[in-house]
Amino acid sequence: MKSESDTTFAGPLLADIESARVRVATVAQVTPMQTSRYLTELLGSEVYLKCENLQRTGSYKIRGAYNRISSLSDAEKAAGVVAASAGNHAQGVAFAARELGIKATIFMPIGVPLPKLQATRSYGADVILRGHSVEEALRAAAEFAHATGATVIPPFDHIDVVMGQGTLGLELLDQVPDADTIVIPIGGGGLISGVASAVKQRAALEGRSVRIIGVQAANAAAYPPSLAAGEPVEITTTPTIADGIHVSKPGILNFEIISQLVDEVVTVSEADTARALLVLLERAKQVVEPAGAVGVAAILAGLVRGTGKTVVVLSGGNIDPLLMQRVISHGLAASDRYLKLRIMLPDRPGQLARTAELVAEANANVVEVQHTRHGKGLQISQVELELHIETRGPDHRDLVIAKLRDAGFELRVEQ
Repeated sequence: MKSESDTTFAGPLLADIESARVRVATVAQVTPMQTSRYLTELLGSEVYLKCENLQRTGSYKIRGAYNRISSLSDAEKAAGVVAASAGNHAQGVAFAARELGIKATIFMPIGVPLPKLQATRSYGADVILRGHSVEEALRAAAEFAHATGATVIPPFDHIDVVMGQGTLGLELLDQVPDADTIVIPIGGGGLISGVASAVKQRAALEGRSVRIIGVQAANAAAYPPSLAAGEPVEITTTPTIADGIHVSKPGILNFEIISQLVDEVVTVSEADTARALLVLLERAKQVVEPAGAVGVAAILAGLVRGTGKTVVVLSGGNIDPLLMQRVISHGLAASDRYLKLRIMLPDRPGQLARTAELVAEANANVVEVQHTRHGKGLQISQVELELHIETRGPDHRDLVIAKLRDAGFELRVEQ
């Protein structure tokens, strides 16, 4: 990494992050650092969870938003602030502006999850629903700023925001001073560029190194091609449950910092992320949004190697209950604990009962049944049975399937 005296270093200096920490401490909580026995056994070295999902407003975003807004001039504060977001950034800006007595206007896409909309309004912001994407909301926010003189508070691509997020890095090292590896979610790059700036500079003063690994959702992974190209590249994204890091192009400043300081960027699948949420719920008793769980997903997917103490940042916990319900189902399926079968049965009495009996003998639990004579490809003398079954893992799942097949049933396993 570049030294503090090296003017080519793009990020904030350690002294500036330490000053930001004093400001941010007036609103941000020191969030818990939790050990994870399950992940430690899986990785083969100690794993800690930095629970920023328990931060005020439910994510780390309050740090950067507060540091940026508190740095405005009196004239800028009087004109108010504006932001565009579908969730965590909106809440961070709204809360920070309220604490500083500044008017905030937040543009959110139509159809934003109700809990995020209600939370943003509850912090006192004037929320305007505009467009069906964050990009449309961003354009509306820029037009509003031009017309009113309000200052746009960006979600990641600003030095003040990066400094604010960097305070998390200082806090993390206070709690685990000898951390060897830090795993951090990446969207636009605000969090990881701030944490990497703080951690790398602090570690250099101590004469040691800390490995920084960034994690992106595979469906919205702009950093790997950007790093390969040597400049920010805009990609075509596809939908992802990790909406908090669904960004199509890296921030310019963030890219410069990450290209200098971050050791590796990996990507995780939707199934990996869903499984991580389930692990966090069951093993760590933590409610985490998908974007905040991708670091754990990377460990579960074998993308992180254990070398010393590893800290995983759980960056947020603002998950819509309806999404959580769907994600848990996907997580159960990804963990081989939820089995969906289609079984072709002769259309005669007793077949449904026989099927249920075999599942019961395998000590599995049927949670849903659909029975139809009208499926495609069915013979006149056949019916199709769709079973949704709870299982206890891969071995139990295979046992249920084998028991039905050994009894002569023709079945198809659905993904």
